[in-house]
Amino acid sequence: MAPPSDLAVLQVLALRASLLGSIRRFFDERDFVEVETPAIVPSPGLDVHLSAFEVRTSEGESVGWLATSPEYQMKRLLSAGAERIFQLSRSYRAEEHGRHHEREFTMLEWYRGNATSDDVIRDTEELVAFVANALDQPAPEVQPPWQRLTVDEALQFHANVDLATLVNDEERFFRVWAETVQPRLGNERPVVVTDWPSSMASLARLKPNGMADRFEAFYRGVELCNGFGELTDATEQRRRFEQNQSERRAVGAPVYPMDERFLDDLERGMPDSGGNALGVDRLLMLLVGAGSIQSVMVFPEERL
Repeated sequence: MAPPSDLAVLQVLALRASLLGSIRRFFDERDFVEVETPAIVPSPGLDVHLSAFEVRTSEGESVGWLATSPEYQMKRLLSAGAERIFQLSRSYRAEEHGRHHEREFTMLEWYRGNATSDDVIRDTEELVAFVANALDQPAPEVQPPWQRLTVDEALQFHANVDLATLVNDEERFFRVWAETVQPRLGNERPVVVTDWPSSMASLARLKPNGMADRFEAFYRGVELCNGFGELTDATEQRRRFEQNQSERRAVGAPVYPMDERFLDDLERGMPDSGGNALGVDRLLMLLVGAGSIQSVMVFPEERL
C-alpha cells in the first residue's frame, strides 16, 4: 500500500485531535475524572477469545502482559471510592487484524459508580451525537434515543431464529450472529442490543430474568462498544475466571493468571456500577465514512 500524502496525514491528525478533544469535553462537562492506568498488567483478561502480548525483560523474565483493556484497574478505582471516571488508552490484542481491527488501538472506557447500564447507554447515545457535532459530520441518525433490541429480538428479526435454539451452541450462535445478524444492525440508525445469554456475561451481573446485564451498540453493521451493568460479587467473578481458564486450557490457548488484587478489591466492596468500552478508531471511521480503521490512523501496522 502506498504511503498517504502529507495532506492525508494532516487531515487524520486534525480529525483525531478534534475527536479526542470532544470526548474529553463531553466527560468534563459531566464531572467525570480522567484517569490513567498501567499498560503492563498482571492479567490481560481471561476471555477465551482474547490473545495478549506477554512482556519480558532482556533476561527473559515475564513481567506481565500489555493490557487488552484497562477494565480491571479502573474497577479497582471504583472500589476505592471513585464515582465517575473515564480513560482514553492504548490497548493491545495480539491476534486481531482486519478492516475493523488493529493489534494496537485506542479504547475509551468509562464507569459510573452507583449507576446502571441504562445510565451508561444514555451516556453512549449522547457522546456519539456530541462527537459527531464537534467533528462537523452531519449524522442526524445518531441523535438519541437509539433503537433497542434484545439479542432474541435481533435473532428473530434478522435471522428468523430463536435464541433458545442457539444458546447451547455458541459456535453456531456466533456464526449466525456474524454472518446474518450483525451486518444488518444499525444501518438506519444505531441500535443497542441487550439481554445477552448468561453464558456470555463476562464481567456483567445477571438480570432478574436470568440474562446478562450486558449491551453492545452497533452502527452500520459494526460493533461500536460493549458495556455492562457490572458484576460486584467477588465469589461469582472468581468462579467465572476459573471457568474462563478451563475453557482456554481446553482449546490450547495460553492460560493467563487471575488478577488477585482486582478480586480483593471486589471483595472489599465495589458499588453497583455501569461501564462501557468503546472503540475510538471505529467511531471515527464510522462518523467520517472511511472504509477501515486503518484509514483514520496515522501509523497502522501496515505502514510501520
